[in-house]
Amino acid sequence: MQTISILGSGWLGLPLAEHFLTQGYQIHASTRSTEHLNKLKCVKANAFIVDIDNLSDITQFLQADCLIINITCKNLTSFTQLIKQIEQSSITKVLFVSSTSVYDNLNKVVTEAEGAELEESPLWQIEQLFSRNLNFTTTIVRFSGLVGYSRHPGNFFRPGKVVAQPEAPVNLIHRDDCIGIISAIIEQNVWGEVFNACAATHPSKREFYTHARNLLNLPTPKFANTTETTYKIVSHAKVQQVLNYQFMHPDLMSIRF
Repeated sequence: MQTISILGSGWLGLPLAEHFLTQGYQIHASTRSTEHLNKLKCVKANAFIVDIDNLSDITQFLQADCLIINITCKNLTSFTQLIKQIEQSSITKVLFVSSTSVYDNLNKVVTEAEGAELEESPLWQIEQLFSRNLNFTTTIVRFSGLVGYSRHPGNFFRPGKVVAQPEAPVNLIHRDDCIGIISAIIEQNVWGEVFNACAATHPSKREFYTHARNLLNLPTPKFANTTETTYKIVSHAKVQQVLNYQFMHPDLMSIRF
């Protein structure tokens, strides 16, 4: 039985742990809070307290074949300390959950191959710590904005907030597809890669958030009165070509959340 350690078991990590448990994997799952510990135990995961900003000995947590890193920390020093412990463990494969925010707004489609990353981005620099390490093999998954379940896009804006650049396209992905893509990478044993993960459609902010608010019977958000737009359209082509992944929610305007 393969063992997977999941660093970070919140909105995405907890249902991800549940998914792999149903597939017969043994799961080590971490949280920073004692309150969340019982939730992990309830789903039959081996639960650990891990805070990489105050890292202790996590040898037991790292007794696994594969490590999924799914935390929001952007502290290079903390990740450097984490990597030292990974190097001493049985981990041979790392899946690092990143973000398409590493890409600059180039007013065009961006892919994994064209070098559109912002080199000053702390997240991109953390990606490099993992991808260049020869003690284990890393696949990086760059998710676009996360939606679904408790993250209803109709609730993304406070009352009275003006939505900037309303004609800019959105880059979003449903949590079901996040779990599906991570699962496909591990099941197909695809390592040493970088993948964008984003829904196929990119409606404008005006179109999408008006639709999302209508689903909740809420007033249309306020949009800035401007035609100036800087944007990027994140390509999802590679994840379909390499993994043969079929999105569960390819069309953002068809999701009922």
